[in-house]
Amino acid sequence: MDLLVAYQNDPAGHNMAKFISHKLEKKGDVYKGKYFDLAIIQTPVISADWLEEKFDYDGYIFLSKHAAESGVLALTCHNTGNFSDANFGGYNRQVSIPHSHFQKSYIQNLWNARNKFSQFQITIEATHHGPTALKKPTLFVEIGTTEKEWNDVNLCNSVAQIIVNEMEKIPKSYPVAICFGGTHYPEKFTNELIHGEYSLGTVIPKHALEQIDQSLFSHIIERNKGATAALLDWNSMGKNKQKILEMLQETELEVIKL
Repeated sequence: MDLLVAYQNDPAGHNMAKFISHKLEKKGDVYKGKYFDLAIIQTPVISADWLEEKFDYDGYIFLSKHAAESGVLALTCHNTGNFSDANFGGYNRQVSIPHSHFQKSYIQNLWNARNKFSQFQITIEATHHGPTALKKPTLFVEIGTTEKEWNDVNLCNSVAQIIVNEMEKIPKSYPVAICFGGTHYPEKFTNELIHGEYSLGTVIPKHALEQIDQSLFSHIIERNKGATAALLDWNSMGKNKQKILEMLQETELEVIKL
């Protein structure tokens, strides 16, 4: 069973949690359900590396706001991790265990309901921020991009309902791929999630490939134990393309160029 987690002072996360909690029964610090539980915590979710000290679950899905300087309206989800310094939660040069299968099913269902969200870009983001140290799969589901959207109760409720619908299904399994290259909003990898066969593990954007050395690469492989392939945004890997290819040659991952 997974735990949904929201920060009390995050308007989008709290609005989603409030909607979901109405269908659950509160016992202590947790809202209990048949298919999943929910916790509303008092500290920011990006710094929730402590979570397993208090809550023991099979996976953790964080409900959160999304902010972007561009102001583009977006509904996003992403795995967590830091490829260099941990400026926004988690630990330096550490990535979480990706919640790959739920991410794929969620983004597909969000895409299928896109007529409800016609103003929004539906996209994943590259792996970033914390928490990074949890021993079970981790995913962020986010509503962006301004306070107007974070406080739009109908919008938050609609996204929350898609999350609930997905949580109540028997989870599907998909082949998992680690991703290299692309931008922070990686269009090719988002398309793979929606239309392709693979679910996605850690997504390392072009700008972070510089940080990948053998030690960090080995750590990423370890955190993506079920992965069978590496997806490469071939034209968006920059000067580190050959370095990554050489590292991948030492693994059993199938290399697929997009």
